[in-house]
Amino acid sequence: MHPSDGEAWKHFNSVHPHFSAESMNVHLGLCTDKFNPFRSFDAPYSCWHVILMIYNLPPGMCMRPKFMFLSLVIPGPSSPVRNIDVCLRPLIDELAQLWFSGTLTYDISRKQNFLMRAALMWTINDFSAYGMLSG
Repeated sequence: MHPSDGEAWKHFNSVHPHFSAESMNVHLGLCTDKFNPFRSFDAPYSCWHVILMIYNLPPGMCMRPKFMFLSLVIPGPSSPVRNIDVCLRPLIDELAQLWFSGTLTYDISRKQNFLMRAALMWTINDFSAYGMLSG
C-alpha cells in the first residue's frame, strides 16, 4: 500500500485542497536514527542522520536510496537528546518556507520554472528518536 492510499493523505488533501491541486507540490517523510560510524559497539560514539523521502513517487521508487536525501548529520559523541531542536532548526525553517511560500524550481521536462511547495507528512523513527523529536 502506498502512503497516498492512506486515510492521513486523503484527510490532508481535503484540509489543504490548494496544495493538493498542484501536482508539482511535494509530500515528504522525515526519518532519523542513530548509528555508530566506527562499526564497533564498544565505541560510545554515535551519529544521528536525518533523511527526507519524497512520497509523491510511485510505490517502487519511494524507498530507493537514490530518492532519499541526507539532510542532516548530527555528530556524537553521544545522543543529542536535549539539543536536537538546535540541530534541526535550519531544516525546520526550510520546511516552513517550503510550506508557506514555496521555492522557485526548474522543471526539466517542461523547460520552465514553477513554484514548488512541500509538506512534511510523517516522521519515521524508533522510540528513542521519537522521544527526542516529540519532546
